[in-house]
Amino acid sequence: MTTQTPAPSTGIDRYFRISERGSTVGREVRGGVVTFFTMAYIVVLNPLILGFAPDVDGQFLGGGDAPNLPVIAAGTALVAGVLTILMGAVANFPLAIATGLGLNAFLAVAVASRMTWADAMGLVVLEGILILILVLTGFRKAVFHAVPGQLKVAISVGIGLFIALIGFVDAGFVRRIPDVAQTTVPVQLGQTGQLAGWPVLVFALGLLLLIGLWVRRVKGAILISIVVTTVLAIIVETIGDLGPGSESPTGWALTVPAWPGDVFDLPDLATLGEFSLLGSFESVGVVSALLLIFTLMLADFFDTMGTMTAIGAEAELLDEDGTPPNAQRILVVDSLAAVAGGAAGVSSNTSYIESASGVGEGARTGLASIVTGVLFLLTIFFAPLVAVIPSEAAVPALVLVGFLMMQQVVGITWDDLEIAIPAFLTIVLMPFTYSISVGIGAGFVSYVLIKLVVGKAREVHPLMYVVATLFVVYFAINPLTDWLS
Repeated sequence: MTTQTPAPSTGIDRYFRISERGSTVGREVRGGVVTFFTMAYIVVLNPLILGFAPDVDGQFLGGGDAPNLPVIAAGTALVAGVLTILMGAVANFPLAIATGLGLNAFLAVAVASRMTWADAMGLVVLEGILILILVLTGFRKAVFHAVPGQLKVAISVGIGLFIALIGFVDAGFVRRIPDVAQTTVPVQLGQTGQLAGWPVLVFALGLLLLIGLWVRRVKGAILISIVVTTVLAIIVETIGDLGPGSESPTGWALTVPAWPGDVFDLPDLATLGEFSLLGSFESVGVVSALLLIFTLMLADFFDTMGTMTAIGAEAELLDEDGTPPNAQRILVVDSLAAVAGGAAGVSSNTSYIESASGVGEGARTGLASIVTGVLFLLTIFFAPLVAVIPSEAAVPALVLVGFLMMQQVVGITWDDLEIAIPAFLTIVLMPFTYSISVGIGAGFVSYVLIKLVVGKAREVHPLMYVVATLFVVYFAINPLTDWLS
């Protein structure tokens, strides 16, 4: 007996194929709301990652000689809202978009110190344009297939460890040892090998709360933990008057939690359009700028295809070849998101695996993404609340995201040395060098080298030789520059 798909009853149903995919408008709305609450932390977290990093001129993102977190929060919410709505309307897929974790940390840690923020965001725009070209020409898929699947897994795992380390360091749970002679290990627990200060306790309680909510599968666990921990931080600061960490080793690392004068305000979108497309070439030179663009592309390149495949699998939308519907449209919108993130001055935007939470709630179509996007746009008007939240309340999310990415490590065959060693170097060198690009490069170069040594050169895709060669140039850029000069 053949089961017929219910006929669409409304224009919305027909456009999004809601009934055809076995869903309802109510389930799509619920799924969109759940996705928003699962990933809304990025509106808080992105300003904390980008907002406290001065550029080469000592200026902060958004302009001025002091951090301006509400401006970054407003821009983050705007781009996430618009591009997530575009994903839903154009690609009809339950996938939300926001600033990519890892890439924003790379900009703050490794790029902004070498050029102005406008130049750094110009690099992001160029990277997004190049990825869009690669998508439209089909080259992105070719390179994606050229990289061994287990190295792709290792990249995700390494980024997860890197993100987790950033969280622990920003919270003061892990600190650099102030040892000029470098006679001891470079990091330790707390300030003196022991935890000290109320802010670290606030972080620890926030992390425990988040873990408890997550294992109980509470929807919006990350956002709930940030809100609750922030309230605790405000209480602690009101009682203890701890002040900033720059004045006391037991003070707040980045933001002193204090209730703002205005909760609701018209958004200040000062970061929009603050990018210089070619300024980086003047700041660091053509070769270094091209290598940075290449690094951003590598960090951004493989994420979306894996994410959309995972979401499609959970939603049971993949075809017999394991490809989600409208795959090309998904990749085009995601590439545009990278361009938009740079043009808006809030770092590259990309697809979020947290969208799986909405799919788990029943989302199967792009209507869920539109709901998520609208909620992001509404948060623009509450950007002043971002200034309340200390990093100790937000960075437990980084630790959890690191755990989620670490789970993929089971996909690596550890008894196969030809892939296990490159995967290991990829994973460990990201946090150990505080650099995503170093980990990726070490993995690619060692993979090609091992295949050559064992006489299996033909198993390596030609594009891998090209990428590995570029990474050799990247690692040798300083001696090469000295030699050429």
